[in-house]
Amino acid sequence: MSRPARKSASRDGGRRGGTAERVAGRSPASRPAPDRSAARRGRDLPDVVNADDADPRRLDPSVRAELRTLSKPNAEQVARHLVAAGDLLDVNPGKALAHARAARARAARIAVVREAAGIAAYHAGEWAEALSELRAARRISGDSRDLAMMADCERALGRPQQAIRMLRDPDVRRLDAETHTELLIVVAGARRDLGQLEASLGVLAKGGLDPAKPRPGAARLWYAYADALVAADRSDEAARWFAASAALDVSGETDAAERAAELT
Repeated sequence: MSRPARKSASRDGGRRGGTAERVAGRSPASRPAPDRSAARRGRDLPDVVNADDADPRRLDPSVRAELRTLSKPNAEQVARHLVAAGDLLDVNPGKALAHARAARARAARIAVVREAAGIAAYHAGEWAEALSELRAARRISGDSRDLAMMADCERALGRPQQAIRMLRDPDVRRLDAETHTELLIVVAGARRDLGQLEASLGVLAKGGLDPAKPRPGAARLWYAYADALVAADRSDEAARWFAASAALDVSGETDAAERAAELT
C-alpha cells in the first residue's frame, strides 16, 4: 500500500464503482514539529476499532517517514489503522473512516493522517468532515493535491460557487495534469449545478478536446463533456465524445461505450 486509497475526485466523470486508485507518494513541503506529549499519550490511547490484523509494513516508506515524529509503538498503531482504512475504502467506507479517525486521534498533527481521514470521510459521504480534514492536511503539508476533492465536497454541501473558486486557487498551477483535469470536471459540474451549461462545456474544453492528442484523464473529461452535451440537447456530438471516451477507457471504468450506443 502506498497511501490511503482514493477514487478520482469528481463524481461526474462516469466512473463505475471499481477499485480505488492508490495515491502516489509525495514529499511534504513541510513537516510538523515532533509532538512528544502526543506521542506519549498515544501509547495508552484506546482504539475504537481493532487494526491488529493489518500489517504496518505495507505502508509506503514515504508515509512511514511522516510518522517518525511519533513514538515507535504509536507510529506502528497509526500505520496499522492507515493500512486498514485503505483496504476497506471500497468495501466498507464507514469502517474505513472509523480506522482513519482512530489514526487521527493518535496523530492529528501528521499531514498524511489528516489526508487519510479526509479521503475516508469523502468515500463515506461525510462531506463537511472530509473538507475539514483535507484543509487541515493542506495547512500542515503545503500540498494542494486534494483541491479537486475539496471542490467536490463544496459541491456536495450545496456550495457550487465555492467549488468554482477553487479553479482560481494560486496552487492550481502546481497540480499534475490528471489532477488538474479532475478539478476541471468538478468545476464544470458546479457550473451545471447552477444551470450554466455553456459555461460548463467551456470549462471542460480547457482540458483538451483533441482526440488525436489525449491528455491525462481525457477519458473521464470527454465523458463529462459528452454528458453535458446530452443535457444541452446536442446528442450527435455527445455520441462522438462518448465514443472517444470509450476508446481510451480500456479497463471499462465508465459506461461510455453503452452511452454512445444509446445515442446512435
